[in-house]
Amino acid sequence: MDTQFIDKIYESCFAPEIWPDVLDEIGRIAGAPGASLIVSKDEVLHWVASAEPRERAARFVNEGWLWRGKVVARLFAQRHAGFLIDVEYFTPEELDQEPIYREIWRPQGIGWGMATAIPMPTGENVTFILSRQMECGPFERASADRLDKLRPHLARSVLISARLQLERARVAGAALAAMGVPALVFDETGKVLSANPLIEATTGYVHWRAFNRVSLKDKVADRLLRDAIAFLDVESGPDVRSFPLRNVEADAIMVAHVIPVRLSARDIFVRCAAVLALTPVTRPQAPPVELVQSLFDLTPAEARVARSLASGRTAEDIASDGGVSLSTVRSHVRGVLEKTGCHRQVDVVALLTGIVPPRTAGTS
Repeated sequence: MDTQFIDKIYESCFAPEIWPDVLDEIGRIAGAPGASLIVSKDEVLHWVASAEPRERAARFVNEGWLWRGKVVARLFAQRHAGFLIDVEYFTPEELDQEPIYREIWRPQGIGWGMATAIPMPTGENVTFILSRQMECGPFERASADRLDKLRPHLARSVLISARLQLERARVAGAALAAMGVPALVFDETGKVLSANPLIEATTGYVHWRAFNRVSLKDKVADRLLRDAIAFLDVESGPDVRSFPLRNVEADAIMVAHVIPVRLSARDIFVRCAAVLALTPVTRPQAPPVELVQSLFDLTPAEARVARSLASGRTAEDIASDGGVSLSTVRSHVRGVLEKTGCHRQVDVVALLTGIVPPRTAGTS
């Protein structure tokens, strides 16, 4: 057994960008041009592949081929703690009729496959998939046996990766708690990975649901949270989303911030996708323009207009003071309303006049 390669498998726990090289070597050992790794849970969550099968793997995932036909379902049904060759649980005639083979592989000259399924304690399933050209014939059992010797190391590697991600989530939540910020960390589906005690105590704002899910009791804010989660993996999506969050049980308000955690797309195990942090709103005075801008991701012009509204100025006053047209100010007001989640200017004023500016050392 190549101890250097085993070390590389475990190194991928800490450096996910190594996985393509690991998969390429897995393919070489088995007599295949590389391999793919797919993480799924009802749908494909993440995937990575070595160079040769990458284009096929991308199509396989993006077009939903994982769930077509019987190959994947039958693979998982075997509950085999090792690599299985396709002809060990399908006849060649059955493979000819399988959509993955008929529509994806065979038109590209790919005829045979081998795979293993590893269930994760976090609920995901990890699948290693190898394929090779039709003229090579089915994989040999000797190839599967060689990979079976590596499978325990592969399984431990993905398990360690998952645990490291969960620990990262816990540490992130604890760090925010140390700064006095109620916060939780969730994955790209909205599943909570870790929550600090401060946010657990915000019962007037957050509703804890089954299966590690949360919703916000303020229905408008909850819709904005769902929208933010939906755009986490969209490259053009905003870096941070901020919106008001009202306590339905008391006359109080916070500002909710959804902050994406920008990890590599190859960081595929139980990814910490974003942090939900809450900023209290308590003091009746117009906050500094810099604070308004940072809390709600406003442009500088929108932030100045928002603070002027909070100071009691009208749109006409703001246009006159700034030497700009009334239509320009109204355009900025519309941007402020949209980004703060408010429907009326009076709501913006009520929101902003309650934000507490952060205190610096030595101030009271």
